[in-house]
Amino acid sequence: MPYVRPSMFAGLTDRSWLWLAAECYAVGLLLGTWSLLRGNRQSGIWINLVIATGYLFQVIGLWLRGRAVGGCPLGNTFEIFQFTAWSAITLYLIVGVTFRLSLLGFFTSCLAAVVTLVSLSIPGWDAARREHIFGGNPWIELHAALALFSYGVFALLALTSFMFLLRHYSLRHKHPGGSFAFLPSILDLDHMSRRLLVIGVTLLTASLAVGAAYWVRDIPSVNVTKLLLTVAVWLAYAVTLGLRLCGILIARRFAWTGVVLFGVALLSLWPVDASRHALPPPAHVVPR
Repeated sequence: MPYVRPSMFAGLTDRSWLWLAAECYAVGLLLGTWSLLRGNRQSGIWINLVIATGYLFQVIGLWLRGRAVGGCPLGNTFEIFQFTAWSAITLYLIVGVTFRLSLLGFFTSCLAAVVTLVSLSIPGWDAARREHIFGGNPWIELHAALALFSYGVFALLALTSFMFLLRHYSLRHKHPGGSFAFLPSILDLDHMSRRLLVIGVTLLTASLAVGAAYWVRDIPSVNVTKLLLTVAVWLAYAVTLGLRLCGILIARRFAWTGVVLFGVALLSLWPVDASRHALPPPAHVVPR
């Protein structure tokens, strides 16, 4: 292995680190695709190693960005998408590696590569960096971080739901071999999707509860558009969870709901970010 001098990374900016992370996720996607095309079982060790390396680079990039803006880097569309990808990778490294779901690593690297590369390739999303967007209030920062992390959970839910649909297709059309053979069982995927939905709804509920505890002390600072969209996303996932637990929304319909809802949740980030930029930053309120 060639020797890598530490000085090679000394002058890298936060975006440079995030580019390196995106490239690692893309390499993980290429490795997984190559393995699937050859009809081989996914090489979990190599894919996980590449994803973990990209994750380390992304952590460094987000940390540098957070230090520069004086808080959690969630001040524009670019940072929101990067944080969402980071959340999904974080959860995969905890859940996917633990249960040896190597094919989930392939899909997660696909999602992370697309989200990070697209956000890096659109300069307008990172045209204006906002500093101290939370006014030094740790509760609002916690509220935002929990909300975005829940979106990462919903991203992983969309991936397991997509894998469920692939497995359902293979069973329905009697094609259990080939790449379909590497998918987890349809029962395991259904159980994992249900657990991810519970985790996501719990995190988003906690985020809204933390935000509400602060907003009641400073109602004029509430961004109505952001609040309504966030509550709408929460309500959609909460209703889905209720229907799933009652046995009404199950199997293929539940999987399609997980995929579609994440697309809607992702699209809701644009008006949320736009409305936040259109309003002045809230006044800092010191909790009693």
